Amino acid sequence: MYKNKMSFMNENLAHVEKNKMQEIYADVPFGGRLILKGGRVVDPGNNKDEVMDLAVLDGVVHQAGGMIRPENGDRIIDCEGLLVMPGLLDMHLHLGDLFEVSTGSVFCAAEDGVTIGLSPGAGNTFMAPALLGAEVDRGVPLNLGVYLGAANVLGTRMTVQELVSMFRGEAEAEVLSDKMTRNSITNTTANLTIGIKDHMGHFIMPDEGIEKIYEITAEAGLLYMSHTQDPEHAERMAGLSKGRPLHLAHVTAAGCGTHGDPAEGIQRVLKLIDGRQITGEFVTTMLRPGLGSREGLQMTKKSQRAAYDALSEGKVRILVSDGQNHGTMKGFGDTRDNIPAILELSQTGVLTLSQAVASMTCNPAELLAERTQNPWWREKTGHLEVGALANIAVVDTDDKLATYTIVNGQIVSFEHRIVRRHTGAGGWVSKFGMVRKTGVGDLAMYAQVRQGGKNNAAE
Repeated sequence: MYKNKMSFMNENLAHVEKNKMQEIYADVPFGGRLILKGGRVVDPGNNKDEVMDLAVLDGVVHQAGGMIRPENGDRIIDCEGLLVMPGLLDMHLHLGDLFEVSTGSVFCAAEDGVTIGLSPGAGNTFMAPALLGAEVDRGVPLNLGVYLGAANVLGTRMTVQELVSMFRGEAEAEVLSDKMTRNSITNTTANLTIGIKDHMGHFIMPDEGIEKIYEITAEAGLLYMSHTQDPEHAERMAGLSKGRPLHLAHVTAAGCGTHGDPAEGIQRVLKLIDGRQITGEFVTTMLRPGLGSREGLQMTKKSQRAAYDALSEGKVRILVSDGQNHGTMKGFGDTRDNIPAILELSQTGVLTLSQAVASMTCNPAELLAERTQNPWWREKTGHLEVGALANIAVVDTDDKLATYTIVNGQIVSFEHRIVRRHTGAGGWVSKFGMVRKTGVGDLAMYAQVRQGGKNNAAE
């Protein structure tokens, strides 16, 4: 007979003892720290690559470095053998704007290590911030923001200067009601955006329309993102910029041959990028050995080599997914390829590991800080310095998956599966920073009592 060597786990699990329930966590103060112990911390924003501990408290990085001694109420994550890095800031990630109904793309992105996702839907109107803001209020596992569609921004009676005032929060309610929309929710929240995207693939705007968007984004401090699949259009946009900021989206798409020779196409777009006025991004899926998605676009070996060279030279310093995990006909990429691409670029010597991690952490945070004229992005996102938002990806370099995704201090995914308890960990991000709740999702449910006994219900 085998002797049973299995013991009870009565120090860790609720159980019955002497005919009485033992709730072992009843007296544990869960307001303690979350400590990540013994991982290899790669934090390019702070020039760190070393084995060390991190402590998280109240949604921010509380302590970084050395060995942190646990105290009563702390929770410990054993990160030995794992890579600990800032959570991915995916500044071009379509979420909920492509009619994907078969999967939970927001939850999949969190499983893939994304902690901030910015969605540039072609059809995003002034209503987009309110609609997605309501979703945030009801509970999402990552921080979300949107770009507005350029054609839709110009689709009202408002003048350029009135639009600039609206994006700055300086427009009069009467002007918005008369010239933009009769929807008071939209009028209140329309300026909670990151920037504006020109989608040449969906709308071909006249030069005078593009000029207006340049005026709006330059004066209001918004990032202007432009489609680059057609190199001729990218050259047109650069010519119209007249020294004003422009960000060229998914430059790797120009290397897929849909608008001419792929190697020549990507080189034409790369010539426009100077890293200051005109910046660009590459799609992670297209940088992997498969050259791209079979249901989207694929590069050639020659055009991919040009992309690798641009990364090595520092000409392009930002990577994005541009796609929904599990989505059908999602376009150019997929969040599932973000972490593998980062690791593979390092393993093949295209970039150092620190440079590769920076491409989806501190580099986009720096660009957003510059273009939105808001240092919040630089100070609070893309790195793991004390005081930064506790957005962290803990990665197993063997399976190239996010073992843990931590958003605002909460574990939202473990072993590449969502943790349902924390699906409301995310917040709403715009050029002005982050709010944890927009209020749109609560309007129909209840009135919030404020200081002095007043509430937001109609009297």
